[in-house]
Amino acid sequence: MSELPLHAEKLDAEDELAALRDRFVLDDVVYLDGNSLGALPAHVPGRLADVVRREWGELRIRSWEESGWWTAPERVGDRIAPLVGAAPGQIVVGDSTSVNVFKALVAAVRMAGDDRDELLVDATTFPTDGYIAASAARLTGRTLRPVTPAEVPGALSGRTAAVLLNHVDYRTGRLHDLPALTAAVHAHGALAVWDLCHSAGALPVGLDEHGVDLAVGCTYKYLNGGPGSPAYLYVREELQDRFDSPLPGWNSHAEPFGMSPEYAPAPGAVRGRVGTPDILSLLALEAALDVWDGVSVTAVRAKSLALTDFFLRCVAAYTGPGRVECVTPERHAERGSQIALRCPDAGEVMKRLIARGVVGDFRHPDILRFGFTPLYVGFRDVERAARVLGEELA
Repeated sequence: MSELPLHAEKLDAEDELAALRDRFVLDDVVYLDGNSLGALPAHVPGRLADVVRREWGELRIRSWEESGWWTAPERVGDRIAPLVGAAPGQIVVGDSTSVNVFKALVAAVRMAGDDRDELLVDATTFPTDGYIAASAARLTGRTLRPVTPAEVPGALSGRTAAVLLNHVDYRTGRLHDLPALTAAVHAHGALAVWDLCHSAGALPVGLDEHGVDLAVGCTYKYLNGGPGSPAYLYVREELQDRFDSPLPGWNSHAEPFGMSPEYAPAPGAVRGRVGTPDILSLLALEAALDVWDGVSVTAVRAKSLALTDFFLRCVAAYTGPGRVECVTPERHAERGSQIALRCPDAGEVMKRLIARGVVGDFRHPDILRFGFTPLYVGFRDVERAARVLGEELA
């Protein structure tokens, strides 16, 4: 075990992304919960202070034009686009992930046509996605059918309108095969809707490359946008003219200031907007995305896999046989950017880890969950986390 700290130092010295850590507000804590809330980029407080004091305080209403507030949802969407493999003009930022899941699912069902009466949803999904899918099914008169991602190809039929899937399982960190599953959905004439909350900013997604129809994601995890930062909605360019939002609002109207009693949707991704955007959170997110300038998602993915590989090696060395069980797949092609360890007393163990400066989180009933954000997590962090875990489990 003695070689692990030295090996961690060597890996940190060779890390091409190591300098990015200085772009964040961090302390001596090993922060492995960026898959719940990303760390604060160091320049965001200054930018937000300027928004509040000058743009809001001095310019006031003029900032909708002079400070670019009105176009921020699409502008920030175009900043996110390269991180998920999308061309400009297909992502709009605003509302919560839940609201965007609702928009995407109902619009997908409407585009699929009346003869398709079944909606498939990932049975292992984050609960809210399931709740929203059930509501969308009731509202559109469709039958909801929960299936695991592995069961999707066999469950598809001519009845399928749309399929809602998670790119990465939030409990286990399992990465699902987006290209193959999207192709299977399309082969049956249905639409693929993907939740990218646990993949965007951690690994390549390839929305355009793989023909994804609609996608949603949050921005407060690997994108470091801050607590409650607005989510985003991706609508493939070819579908935008057919995208019929169940939440039409004045912000998505073709003439928003015409105040017409009749709704006419704006062209492009703008029709995914609803009401007045949350400007403070939106502009904090825009500033946070600056940390991605010059950063390759491919390099981020390579480091993510190296970090999780090294963590598993350290856990094996520092913990007793059988004390924890890794439920995250070993194969790189099936692994997101987190490691989930099954442990009978996981809740209490995580409390002790946090008290000792190793911050992960607990998922009911028995999962220790550790997220690895390559922009600011290093290999010495990983070694220390595993060592403290081993000491607590002993």
